[in-house]
Amino acid sequence: MVVGADTLEIRPEQQSDDHRVIALWHRCGLVVDWNDPQRDIERKRDVQPELFLVGLLDDRIVASVMAGYDGHRGWLYYLAVDPDYRRRGLGRLLVEEAQRRLLEMGCPKINLLVRSANTAVLDFYHHLGFSPDEVLSLGRRLIVD
Repeated sequence: MVVGADTLEIRPEQQSDDHRVIALWHRCGLVVDWNDPQRDIERKRDVQPELFLVGLLDDRIVASVMAGYDGHRGWLYYLAVDPDYRRRGLGRLLVEEAQRRLLEMGCPKINLLVRSANTAVLDFYHHLGFSPDEVLSLGRRLIVD
């Protein structure tokens, strides 16, 4: 457990959190038609569940981040902070905890993807030390949800 800004408790996500995490993601505009959030959570629970973190204030889930490490790069997904709790450093705390856990695993670099329509978050990540890589992201669905 990590305690920080506004006494934020950071811990791994638990199955009993699922509905609250999905509600947070909806509130933050992270849910899209082509991703089933419940399936995303279940898949993460099967692979490195210790890297799927939630942030709680007074037992209310106000933030989340999903991280992963493939032995070459670390990745961050589903970083969300409830709009009512933004600008308090909660997102920074979750990213720092995910980074700490990835570094403990020997992860040399973290990547993340930002949807092109979500330009507002770019300043946040830049402030945390992230910078654009000169790459083009490609994807291919193997399982259609």
